[in-house]
Parts: sequence; C-alpha cells; structure tokens
Amino acid sequence: MRGNLYGRLGDRIFTAVLVALGGAVMLIAALMAWELWSGGAEAFRTFGFWGFVFGREWNVIAGQFGAWPFLVGTVVTSAAALALAFLPSLAAAIAIAEYAPRWLGEVIAYLVDLLAALPSVVYGLWGIFVLVPLVRDRVEQPLFLWSAEHAPALMGLLGPPTGIGMLSAVLVLALMIVPYASSLARDAIRLVPRDQREAMYALGATRWEVVRRVVLPYARGGIFAGVILALARALGETMAVTMLIGNGYQLPYSVFGPAATMASVIANEFTEAEGGLQLSSLLAVGFLLFLLSLVVNVAADWILRRMAVGEGRK
Repeated sequence: MRGNLYGRLGDRIFTAVLVALGGAVMLIAALMAWELWSGGAEAFRTFGFWGFVFGREWNVIAGQFGAWPFLVGTVVTSAAALALAFLPSLAAAIAIAEYAPRWLGEVIAYLVDLLAALPSVVYGLWGIFVLVPLVRDRVEQPLFLWSAEHAPALMGLLGPPTGIGMLSAVLVLALMIVPYASSLARDAIRLVPRDQREAMYALGATRWEVVRRVVLPYARGGIFAGVILALARALGETMAVTMLIGNGYQLPYSVFGPAATMASVIANEFTEAEGGLQLSSLLAVGFLLFLLSLVVNVAADWILRRMAVGEGRK
C-alpha cells in the first residue's frame, strides 16, 4: 500500500515537472515575442504595421524604415538554399541507411553531422576565401560575359559578377542545412519495418524499387520534418549570410547582386543603432522574423498531421 502511494506521488511529481518545463518553454517564447513587439512598437506606430512590412526604403539618415527587402531576401535565400540542399541531403540519407555497409555508413553519417557542429563564422570565412573567388571566376564572370555577347537582356537579371552576393550566400546556406535535413531523413528511413522491405524483395523488386515504393512513402513524414528543420535553420542563419550576401538594402532583383536578410540587417546595425526609431525598427524586423518562423512551423505541423492521417487511412 505504501509503495503504491509512493508510486502515485512520484507520477504526480514527474507530471508536474514535465508540465512546468513545457510551460516554461512556452512562457519564454511568449516573453520573447512580447519584448520584440514592445520594442518595435514605435516603428509600427510611425509607419503602420503593414506600412512597415511592405516598406521598401531603409534610410537611417532620412528616418525611413521598411522591412520588405529583408523579408523577401530571407524568403528567397532560404527557399533557394532548401531547393539546392534537399536532393543531396536525401541522397546522403538513402546511401547511409540503405546502400552503404554499416561501417562506411557510420563514417559518412559522422562527417555529415560534423557539418552541423561547425560555427557559422567558419562557413563565412570559408565562403570568403574559397567559395567567393571560385564562384566569381568560374561561374559569374563567364556567364556575365556570355550574356553581354549573346543575351544582353540577361545582364540586369544576373547582376555584377563580384562573387559577394545572393549566389554565394545561397550556396553556403545550402551546405549548412544539409545535415539537418539528412539526419532526420536518415533516422526515418531506418525506422521503416524490415518486413515491408522483405515483402517487396519476395515479390521480385529491386533495391531501388523497394526504396522508391516502400521506404520513401513510409518515411515521408520524417523526411518532411527534416526539410522543415532545415528551413527553420536557414531562416534564422545570421553570420555566414551576413558575411557573403553583400548587405544591399534593396530588393534582390539580380542573381549575383547584393541583398540582405532580416537576420543580417539586425547583425549589421544593432550595435551601431543609437536608439529611437532605428533601434525600434530593428526590433520590429526581429518580431517579423519571429512571426515568419512561427508561421513556417505551424504550417509544417499541420502538413505533418495531414500526412499522418493519409498514412493511417492507407
């Protein structure tokens, strides 16, 4: 009787601790949102919420601030990096979980996961000293010269071939998010029941047919979760993007030209902001970045639930 009483008391204490920790996480997120909102209230009052969101001018001297170029730059760089990183990360996950011998798969998995442990400033320095000259000399300048001779209309779309700009930032960002998408996809593929694979092999299917018709449909929820984790990482990346994107305060009209993201403009100007409207505008940009991340995660959770329901019906 006493042991049963202690067991119930332990369950209640454990439940209370879990609820308290979960509530603390929600409280911290709410406090962060409130601090960003209250700090950016002056900017929202001055320009209006939607006026600030869709404002295209960021001029400290004139006192004009708008977040639209940075919002577009964040979405474009993150989406482009995710598009470039998706297939390599999925291919790495399939190779590790399905094709490589166990010892080789563990080595490859360790090397892929090691990319996530590197500080973003290391990616930025590698991008400046290695990637930027390579992109400028081998990609941007040949394309720019070709377009100048054969398709002058493309020169404005490509932009100046300096190496510092959207293309370099997207390439480095894609490299940075590969381990996040690959790790969850790899774990999801390994969780596919073995009997499903064996059933397909018994029907005469090849290994690729098993992967395509059994493994990928069964693991699609985990694969998509990895994609969302990688996208969230890309949205909030600061240092490497700041070092490579060129920090041009205009809409990203060109592929090679400079641009800026919400994280990069905060990193560039926050320490030099003298308070007042400029500091409030930076905090307002931070609040918009918080909202964007929240919307992405809520949408991802809804899609994952829909995918789970579809699998259950099947």
